[in-house]
Amino acid sequence: MTKPLMPKATAVWLVENTTLTFDQIAEFCQMHKLEVQAIADGEVAIGMQGLDPIAGGELTQDEIDRCSADTDAHLKAATPTIPLPRARPKGARYTPVSKRQDRPDAIAWLVKNYPELSDAQISKLIGTTKPTITAVRERTHWNTANIKPQNPVGLGLCSEAELEKVVNVARARAGTVHAAPPSGDSPAGS
Repeated sequence: MTKPLMPKATAVWLVENTTLTFDQIAEFCQMHKLEVQAIADGEVAIGMQGLDPIAGGELTQDEIDRCSADTDAHLKAATPTIPLPRARPKGARYTPVSKRQDRPDAIAWLVKNYPELSDAQISKLIGTTKPTITAVRERTHWNTANIKPQNPVGLGLCSEAELEKVVNVARARAGTVHAAPPSGDSPAGS
């Protein structure tokens, strides 16, 4: 069950306007029973304006009536009738101006450590263009002499989870599995 938007204000309204038990109100608002009792006694939330959960679409009057008649019943939140916002479509990733000079370093690190990544994946992960990636790969970038490979997570250009997800997808496409050497053993040929 989801918590009401303003649980204490909702509890105030339910105490003042319904015959629900403290247990029922406490369970719905995800508060302690004693806190609801203190609201009823006027010790807590003095002067707080109650928030009508019916008007907010969190409860229905039928549900309140049903639970008022049966003190052992539990309030069930109403299904929202308000349309939920749609997720924003993924567009180009914005990189702050202060971090843009770090992109070639991140590209160099990704190309060196994860050669299975495609230019499109690197472009989406870091928020750069394919010509820049190609220039770093082929060492024709205008600033090649100063590029030092650095982890894009450390530079703040992407999160660890995003990097892992992209690498796993690239490895699945390439059909490779990254296997770390067993702990305690030295790599072969040492």
